[in-house]
Amino acid sequence: MRRVAVLTAGCSALAVLVGLGAGRAYFSAPSAPTAAASSELTTGAIATRWPTPASEAPKSPAPPIQPVVAKEPAAMPAPAPAPAPAQQACTNPNALGISRTVEIDTTGGPGLGLSQYRDYDFLEPGEVALTFDDGPWPVNTPAVLAALANECVKAVFFPIGKHSSWHPAILKQVVAAGHTVGSHTWSHVNLAIKPFAEAKTEIEKGISGTVLAAGQPTSPFFRFPQLRQTPELKAYLGERNIATFSIDIDSEDFRIHKPEQLITGVMTKLKKAGKGIILMHDFQKSTAQALPELLSQLKAGGYKVVFLTAKDRVTTLPEYDAQVQPAQQPTASNARPINSVIRTVSGTK
Repeated sequence: MRRVAVLTAGCSALAVLVGLGAGRAYFSAPSAPTAAASSELTTGAIATRWPTPASEAPKSPAPPIQPVVAKEPAAMPAPAPAPAPAQQACTNPNALGISRTVEIDTTGGPGLGLSQYRDYDFLEPGEVALTFDDGPWPVNTPAVLAALANECVKAVFFPIGKHSSWHPAILKQVVAAGHTVGSHTWSHVNLAIKPFAEAKTEIEKGISGTVLAAGQPTSPFFRFPQLRQTPELKAYLGERNIATFSIDIDSEDFRIHKPEQLITGVMTKLKKAGKGIILMHDFQKSTAQALPELLSQLKAGGYKVVFLTAKDRVTTLPEYDAQVQPAQQPTASNARPINSVIRTVSGTK
């Protein structure tokens, strides 16, 4: 396995309030060959590695953490280094596949995505990174997972904490498929207009809710809703060693609901930019419908998919673990057997 590193300069102090998507709302609901030589150079925030052969993949995933009891909050176990994702056998001989895997050292909270951050321009011409916000969501997220699996590619998902608490089984499907999971606040509010304490709670509850729903520590990756941030919040994420993600290509799938128009828009922007982190939403039906053809066109256009992973795992804070527990705990039921309450009295079942 070959690793190439790009030197870093620590936490980026850049904090730009971007005009992209001003006032918009994203949702309405409450492979390349393995290098033969073995060499390594790791001196910075972003390192690249070619996919590991299946025979070298980890034998078993990191064990799931046990939920924290709300009555007596306790810190989750110290995060273990993130293992390299298992390389699943690709059954599609014509799949797009993963060109390379990039590992990010999130120490100091680097910013990634040229729309807002310029320190780490790590993608080469013709390379794309696929990212999905606002999930998990029934039907749409599983459809996105199926399309990615068919083309043997991996992506980064930025789920909403509240959505994760509603659909933990779907989030676990994302994790089981080997994708990277970050976070995207608890309820997708514009943090730039919130008091710092309220914004911090949104960030931390989103992290805790996502980790609890995933059943294991996730990656220290974060994306601001609507890409709205403040210098104070960016600095806070740096203190927490959480990387902040912006974008390069906006699919605008929050407003474009015809799959063919969505595909044309992404490919047109990508042709102009030449490379980039693509923003999509697994919450959106149009994205789920468009993705198979979009991946096909990426392959036809000669684009290569770069999979983004984290060097370490995120650490949750006990007070916020306790706050998200009620949303995760099923309510006790004293219901009688259904046939003693409901029965068919006429017609056929």
